[in-house]
Amino acid sequence: MGAVTLLVGDLDGLTAYYRDALGLDVLRAVGAEVTLGRGATPLVVLRHDPSLPRGSRRSAGLFHTAILYPDRAGLAAAVASVARRAPGTFVGSADHLVSEAFYFTDPEGNGIELYADRPRQAWGWVGGQVRMDTLALDPNRFLAEHYAPERPAGGAVVGHVHLQVGDTATARAFYVDALGFDVTAQVPGALFVAAGGYHHHMAMNTWNSSGAGPRVPALGLGRVDVVLPTSDDVAAVAARLRDHGIPVRDDGASLEVDDPWRNLVRVTTTAAG
Repeated sequence: MGAVTLLVGDLDGLTAYYRDALGLDVLRAVGAEVTLGRGATPLVVLRHDPSLPRGSRRSAGLFHTAILYPDRAGLAAAVASVARRAPGTFVGSADHLVSEAFYFTDPEGNGIELYADRPRQAWGWVGGQVRMDTLALDPNRFLAEHYAPERPAGGAVVGHVHLQVGDTATARAFYVDALGFDVTAQVPGALFVAAGGYHHHMAMNTWNSSGAGPRVPALGLGRVDVVLPTSDDVAAVAARLRDHGIPVRDDGASLEVDDPWRNLVRVTTTAAG
């Protein structure tokens, strides 16, 4: 997964939150757009558009952006940073069997997950689907066991992006049948999909948004980026989408497509970024 673009009303305030609380670096700041990440890897792009209204929690859009840390120590450093600087934005934690995760909501209501995976050999698969659960995870105990003040959070990537949608059958038709992801798990009201045997690169749920129709312009999700190795891979995705009657905007190196709820998805190459 590539960076997630958010449309924001308070660019300075959101930049401060992702920089100072989450500990991301400002990689680029030009005009109305700020890109934040770790090292040279962009994770979140903030695009200022104060003309937009605040979105409804019951509409389609972003459920959370999930930032993946390479180990528990790095995750603990990131969680400790938010605990010090913006403790009121913490909303929960969970052991998902494949990963350990901590959840936050930024000052404009965008969900964030900070997580670290367990080793792949510890993941359980049954009938082609990965075993995941939502078990208790004590944040204080996790920090006591894994946080070392001298250890920075280190590198990070966007591990997955979780969306709110109107129904999972339509989501499956778009993200699996047309876009080409594999189903890795299904639970009531949610679908998890991935490529390459990961537990999930994207998820879609109806927990708050069942029956939601196409989005109207609002603050929140601006774009989801999916990064593929080559332009041939991008072309193959474009062909699949067209075969399903889905219009795409394609410049040869990347393509843009709207999902059934008008969530914008860009498919690009590693080189194009």
